[in-house]
Order: sequence, then C-alpha cells, then structure tokens
Amino acid sequence: MMSFGEDRIVRKSPDEIEKMRRSGHMVREVLDSVRKLVVPGATTMDLERAAEKLIADFGAKPAFKGYYDYPCVLCTSVNEEIVHGIPSEKRVLKAGDIVSIDCGVVFEGYYGDAAITVPVGENISPELKKLLEVTEASLYKGIEQVRIGNTIGHVGSAIQKHVESNGFSVVREFVGHGIGTKLHEAPQIPNFGRKGQGAELTEGMVLAIEPMVNSGRPEAKVLGDKWTAVTVDGSYSAHFEHCVAVTKQGPVILTQ
Repeated sequence: MMSFGEDRIVRKSPDEIEKMRRSGHMVREVLDSVRKLVVPGATTMDLERAAEKLIADFGAKPAFKGYYDYPCVLCTSVNEEIVHGIPSEKRVLKAGDIVSIDCGVVFEGYYGDAAITVPVGENISPELKKLLEVTEASLYKGIEQVRIGNTIGHVGSAIQKHVESNGFSVVREFVGHGIGTKLHEAPQIPNFGRKGQGAELTEGMVLAIEPMVNSGRPEAKVLGDKWTAVTVDGSYSAHFEHCVAVTKQGPVILTQ
C-alpha cells in the first residue's frame, strides 16, 4: 500500500502541522474507540464498521479505502499477519490472539496515520505480551531520535537495536514513510539501519514511524488477496505507528 512517487521531501509549515495534528487526533480517537471492541467473539468486520461510522461522524475521509483499490477503512492483521489484513465477517477473534489495527484519515487535505496492536482477552502468552511491549517501546526509541541534524538511519537504528536486543526481528519489506497532503511521501523510513544513513532530518518534516516486529524470523510474504502480508515462518507479528513532526523543540507526536 505504498507509492512514494517523486523523492522530494515536502516540509510543512507550523499551520500545516497543526492541520495534521487534527487529522492525527481523529485517527487516535478511532483507534481508542475500536480497541474497546477487541473481545473474544468479535469479528474484524465489527471493528471496521465502527471505525467507518466514526470517521464519517468526524466529517473526515478514510485514507485507506480505495487507495490502490483497498476495500476497507482499517487494516486488521491477526497473529501471523504483519500488515494490510482485510477486515472480514469470517475472521473471528479468539482469546489469546493479537490484532494489529492500522487506521488513516484525511481531513481538510491532510493525512493522519497510526497503528496499535491489541491483545484479545486478558490472558495472552508471556512471549506475546513481551512482543507487544517491545514493539511499542521500539517506536518510542525511534521517536526519540527525531531531531534536527539526525538522519533517517538514527531512527531505524534505535528501533532495530531495541527489537533485536530483546530477541525479536524487524520486518524489512515494509517501512515507514513521510506523510502530509499524501498518505505516502518521501522519505522511506526503514525500521533498521545505521546512524548517519539516509536523509537528514530538518524542521517541518513529518514522519510516519511504524515498526513491524516478528516473534520469529523477519521474512514476509503477501497472500493471494494481494494485500495481507504474513510472516514466512508463521510466527506472530506486532505493529505500532505514530506520525511525528520534526521541530526545533524536538519530536512532536501528532497522533496521540
């Protein structure tokens, strides 16, 4: 679900960043609302319907639905599904599952995009609990590096180091991205790399940082629906995402 188009990085004015904050708040409200519906016996289509209604109530448009003909407003990726799982009446959530929920909106021409991974029921395995904690913590390790003068590699390196030091692996095939008046803008933001690699971070850049972390090996493959990406080895995967602005004051999270 990515087309970065031309490689020119578009920097945003303070006014534009404020508009993106409004979109980001809408995304966060959708995710906060939908996560309450994640219970054993719910379907991923239940989450989809609730999200679609809330986005319409905000007067916003879904960012994903219709994007390269994607059919839904959410991506709901369960267990071994990494990203781009399509909501379905047939996908019933069971106690002990995990589900990644990715949502984007566009409001007054500006995009917001964020993701969370949620346990189904009270008792997921200790390994899955650790997977969720490490993946979310790695996101914030990356965000800490969003400072003028650092590079994209600073972000990816911080994420990779935290993930791998905890015994998990970083997905290589899917990456974060710039965001603004398009859902996917330059630059690409890998969740791995070395400090000093890639574009330098300058004031006004807005980055969608989104570590995707597997409990087993890092390799991914896309299923026959042409969307759903899964782990090759069947291990479970978690995904967290925020949109973050580069400012003189340091990183500013727009989706919280």
